[in-house]
Amino acid sequence: MKTPYDIILAPALSEKAYSGFAEGRYTFWVHPDSTKTEIKNAVEAAFRVKVVAVNVMNTLGKDKRLGRFSGKRADRKKAIVTVQAGQKIEALEGLI
Repeated sequence: MKTPYDIILAPALSEKAYSGFAEGRYTFWVHPDSTKTEIKNAVEAAFRVKVVAVNVMNTLGKDKRLGRFSGKRADRKKAIVTVQAGQKIEALEGLI
């Protein structure tokens, strides 16, 4: 059985993610094999909020070079979670 912390890896912190806080949208990096239902249940269990919608996207890792050596960053999955109106995730609100 997966715990909420196996599914939610970290909050995605960027200017675009911060701008969603006002509308109740929070962005997380999630496990690549997780589904929308698993993400919803994990956020509700971890932060004690009611989730209204979950949008997910797969982001491909960039190709990177250092001199003659080339490599690739890992592919990741991002979830944008919308919580019920009037609710907040206090743990992320303090990061602004």
